[in-house]
Formats: sequence, structure tokens, C-alpha cells
Amino acid sequence: MVNKPEERIRPLDLLMIGIGCAGYAFALVFVNIANNLADGGISGITLILRALFKINPAYSTIIINIPLILIGYRYLGRRAIVYTLYGTVMLSAFLWIWQRVPFVLPLHHDLFLAGMAAGLIGGAGSGLLYRYGGTTGGTDIVARILERFRGIPMGQTLLWLDVVVLCASLIYIDIRHMAYTILCSYVFSRIVNFILSGTYSAKGVLIVSNATNEITDEVMSSLGRGVSILHGEGGYSHKNRPVLYIVVSPGELHDLQMIVSDLDENAFMTIFDVNEAIGEGFTYQRPKRTWFKHS
Repeated sequence: MVNKPEERIRPLDLLMIGIGCAGYAFALVFVNIANNLADGGISGITLILRALFKINPAYSTIIINIPLILIGYRYLGRRAIVYTLYGTVMLSAFLWIWQRVPFVLPLHHDLFLAGMAAGLIGGAGSGLLYRYGGTTGGTDIVARILERFRGIPMGQTLLWLDVVVLCASLIYIDIRHMAYTILCSYVFSRIVNFILSGTYSAKGVLIVSNATNEITDEVMSSLGRGVSILHGEGGYSHKNRPVLYIVVSPGELHDLQMIVSDLDENAFMTIFDVNEAIGEGFTYQRPKRTWFKHS
């Protein structure tokens, strides 16, 4: 039986998930634990167990996650369950490895720097992990089950679970350390969102103009960008109007605005953010600009 494309196990995914787990575990061991900062989710629970009962997070991560994975098995696809098991094992393995490496991150016990570093390194690791379809199980599985049977959005469940875990962490840390933990969580979420949004950001532009042909020719010759012509209809006149759709890099936006302004000062433009642009000109080589037209 041939696996569906979305269920295929990809070696590159496994490699990047492993690197992501290594980064997240590095931040947890060398920043969070070293500076007595808490964490949310299952990782936060493992830190509580470490503080209260001296249980190594490398072991408690497996102990807590395996029952959750078994419970959520029927709600996850084949690839999701494999990636979740793999992510959980890799996270535990790297937690075990990093605790045995004689290394100290030179933060000099500055909690502000520690909070920033934990958010940056941990966020980068987790963002990479999530970007390639991985997860370390835990609260993600709980959130999926509640969404399926109770209709509670996953984001809401994850937020409240993190709040509960962080409040429980006050058992072993003080308010000052909690404040820097919250800073860490904020930076962490921003870095994860940045990585998931894609590094090839761009600007999308919709143009309604009476000089569509001239604008199209100039954009393709001067900027070297492709132009899509969409068929629109005026809401008032009900006349057919071509609409140009162009995607450019942020640095080219001003040039595009000047082209449109020069050719049709009455043109209507709508500019919006494109989180990720994949294809010619963004993720691989695009044709070079033609600065001088051939006569």
C-alpha cells in the first residue's frame, strides 16, 4: 500500500526535528535550569519535578509523554505519531546529553540576558521543530483531544495549560524569576512565530489601473518580476476591469510604487504582507533585471 504524500516520513524532516530538539534542550539545560527559570507546558512540569523530587527532566519527559501519546494515538495520523514519538525521544536524549557536557553559558547570572537567551535559543529550536512537522507531544496532544471532543480551540487550551504550569512553578521560584520567565516566554513565542512565518517575506500588491499593459511591461522589464492579470468587476459600474497581482521584495516596493505613479497617477493600489514567498525570485535564482532596453 502506497502512503499518501502527507503521511510520508521524510529524512530531512527527521534531521531538522532532531536539530530543533537539540536547540530547545540546550536552552532548557544551559539557560533555564542554570538560572532557575521556569517554563510552560510539559517542560515546565519536568522542571517542577526536578526541583521538588530531583527527577532528571530527561527521564520525566519520557515518563509524562508516553501515556499522553498512547491516549492520543487514535487522533493522530501515521506521520504525526511517528514525528511525535521521535521528537519526544530526541528531546529526552539531548536533555540527557547536555547535562553531561561541561559547559557554562557566560551569562554571569544576569536574569535579563538569561530570559532573552532562553527565548531566542529555545524559540529557534522549537520553531525549527514545528516548521518541519515535529512536536514533542505533551500539551499539544491534550489540546487536540479537547478541541475534538469539547470544541475548545487549541490555542486557548495551550495558553491556559501554560498559565497553570507557570503558576505552579511559583512553588520553587520567586516572583522575580517568574517575571524573567514571562519575558522568556514572550521572546520564545515571537521567535517561533517568526520561523513559522517563513524567512522569504514579501509584499503582495493589487493594482487597478487604466494603464495595465504599460505597468505590466515596465514591471517585467525593470524589476524582473512576474505579473498576474486577474479578471475583476467594478461593483458600481459592473464593467470588467483587469486587476494586476504582483509580489515583490520589501526593498522593491518603492520602485513599484514609482512605476505605477509615473504611468497612472490615479491607479488604485492595495499593499499587504506575504508571510512566505516560494518560487522564482524568492527561493531560487530569478532572471536578472534588464536595466537598458534593446532598441
